[in-house]
Amino acid sequence: MEVFTLKATGIVRRIDDLGRVVIPKEIRRTLRIKEGDPLEIFTDKEGEIILKKYSPISELSDFAQEYADSIYQSTKHPVCITDTDNVIAVSGVAKKELIDKPISQELEKYLEEKKTIMLGTGKDKGPIKIADGQEFNITSQVIVPIISRGDTIGSVVIFTKEAGESVTEVEAKIAETAAAFLGKQMEE
Repeated sequence: MEVFTLKATGIVRRIDDLGRVVIPKEIRRTLRIKEGDPLEIFTDKEGEIILKKYSPISELSDFAQEYADSIYQSTKHPVCITDTDNVIAVSGVAKKELIDKPISQELEKYLEEKKTIMLGTGKDKGPIKIADGQEFNITSQVIVPIISRGDTIGSVVIFTKEAGESVTEVEAKIAETAAAFLGKQMEE
């Protein structure tokens, strides 16, 4: 059973005649809730209503972990799989480094572009942090958005940490294949 710690915000909103309530801008910004984002609605025995940002790909977290492990075994480069908010699977680095951490704002911006991006390979800008609080440096990376029904729902990131190492077009194709597969799984 999950234990929730609720935090009072001091903000009160009224329900309009259509049953809607506005989530304040400050809360949407803090929780990274954007227009069109799906929210899950939970209720408890005390009559509380809990809204949680819905992550369709997190339903596949065990499967995503196995996929990340397979990619790491074949490429020998670290890999992580994210939803649009958090890192949900990691292989090739200590899990505590990235797992369940919020994705960086830089990664979030790249995901909005909905295209494969290679960084730190001489073709583009330098690599970016994958997650907030990430303490290790990345020398190169390929970022591929996971797209389902036209919406970005996450990413597959293959990266290198050692000087002189770089991801190649091969890793980009592997990441694209993984992202396409995971996106298709969410459509079924």
